[in-house]
Amino acid sequence: MTYYETDGGGRREEVVPDVTLTIQSDDGNGDYVKLRANADDGSPPGAAAELSPPTLRAAVWYWVKLVVLFLFLGFLAVVVLVWVGPYFIDKEIIPIINWETETFSTPVLTVLVFASVAIFPTLLLPSTPSMWVAGMTFGYGFGFLLIISAAAIGVSLPFVIGKLFHHKIEGWLEKYPKKASILRSAGGGSWFHQFRAVAFIRISPFPYLIFNYCAVAINVKYGPYIVGSLVGMVPEIFVAIYTGILIRTLADASYEKHSLSAPQIILNVAGFCITVATTIFFTAYARRRLDELQREEDPLLQ
Repeated sequence: MTYYETDGGGRREEVVPDVTLTIQSDDGNGDYVKLRANADDGSPPGAAAELSPPTLRAAVWYWVKLVVLFLFLGFLAVVVLVWVGPYFIDKEIIPIINWETETFSTPVLTVLVFASVAIFPTLLLPSTPSMWVAGMTFGYGFGFLLIISAAAIGVSLPFVIGKLFHHKIEGWLEKYPKKASILRSAGGGSWFHQFRAVAFIRISPFPYLIFNYCAVAINVKYGPYIVGSLVGMVPEIFVAIYTGILIRTLADASYEKHSLSAPQIILNVAGFCITVATTIFFTAYARRRLDELQREEDPLLQ
């Protein structure tokens, strides 16, 4: 920086170094901060805009890991489709499908799938196998409508029952403050805030069955709870239906004693990789957004 000073009618020009102020928190001093001059910062103008070597290496390493992940998923899918899948399907899946076809008619199977998806969450039992059956039997269209309508009941029953044990659930949350802080990020705020938080919790790895009962204790309203739950369950439902369709495809090929053609293998491998990658992406995104919501809530709770 150039400094000008008038001295007795004359003008003196002097170059002085720039002074950079760094704002730094002072632990233990409450809300006070320190303003410190960073005089030893000799970086030239515009250097901050350039990508430093460590940052560049981190970006390159991120893409390398991403490519390796996709290659590994493709290799895993080929192994499952060509070797592991047919053996497992011959020994386990085909007998179950034959028993299911011979024992239950399509209307009866529809009622069983609907009832299991609607009741199992209340009993803390997983309903994903029933979603696989819906995918194997009904496909994407009717299978999705059947599952989403049953899931609306499956998440509503624990919400209603949880009101009877409101105080006990609050006591349980107090024993696990870290998990409770994630759940409490959904409580309070506007309707949209609760809807968004519930949807992210459904997509995230947080235990699905536990949240059904804990939602009442964190003061989430039923409207944003049911809408956020159904929206957040859409990725899981499509993954379950796709898994059921894939199992059915492999079972048909094994039962008819013929291997999948090259286009079928490519499509199934690509579908498997896309499904896994999409699941990882949505899970990571939901987890990051939950962390942001949690950080927004922490100052309000202190």
